[in-house]
Amino acid sequence: MERNIRLDITYIGSAYCGWQSQRNGTTVQETLAAAIGKLTGAYPKLHGCGRTDSGVHAKNYVCSFTTPSKASPETFVRGLNALLPRDIAVKAAAEAEPDFHARFSVTGKRYEYYILNSPVRDPFWEGRALHYPYPLDEGLLDEAAKAFLGERDFSAFCSAGGSVKDKVRTVTEASVRRDGDLVVFSVAGNGFLYNMVRIMVGTLLEIAQGKIAPGALPGIIASGDRNAAGATAKPQGLYLSEVYYD
Repeated sequence: MERNIRLDITYIGSAYCGWQSQRNGTTVQETLAAAIGKLTGAYPKLHGCGRTDSGVHAKNYVCSFTTPSKASPETFVRGLNALLPRDIAVKAAAEAEPDFHARFSVTGKRYEYYILNSPVRDPFWEGRALHYPYPLDEGLLDEAAKAFLGERDFSAFCSAGGSVKDKVRTVTEASVRRDGDLVVFSVAGNGFLYNMVRIMVGTLLEIAQGKIAPGALPGIIASGDRNAAGATAKPQGLYLSEVYYD
């Protein structure tokens, strides 16, 4: 009898071409699927809670698969962590309801973007935060970010490669905070478009640089024009931090 297994994993995405399996590079999905295959004897059809771009990290990523294996959740955690490379770890495993699907059961997500705001780069943050050596007023950016809140058409914050036609999303949290030299943009909502969070960050950085007026965000959102928003921030500072289910 097939069991539906949910895995909560975490990974540093620097060495991977994102989550989704593809022909031109190593991905988290195929690396994890290979480890599951070794543990259970059968290569699974692995469903992820969504795609992450090349170089993007995940503090908490959820995936699911069905298997006839009778291995306990504890065995999945210990066995997979023994087989996986050091930059991917399984935090938890559980037998889920038959209708649970890591992607289609998602009700919301939270992302964080880390900016190292220091005159000197820090090797310990290399590939894990955007180094930005210029002044940043986190209070100004926090106030500006409030314009993202609510149900909006975020066409202006979607890269051209996005294939989704309906670009209306509901953002429930958008804030900027500082912890020493680290400035963190946190955003949560019921879904996100292709590169949406990175474009939000790029736009906030252009507000910090004076290229975009702090009060211009509502108009940029209303315009639906990608060219009106800022550049797409680099992927290295982006983390999927939470995935929500009912």
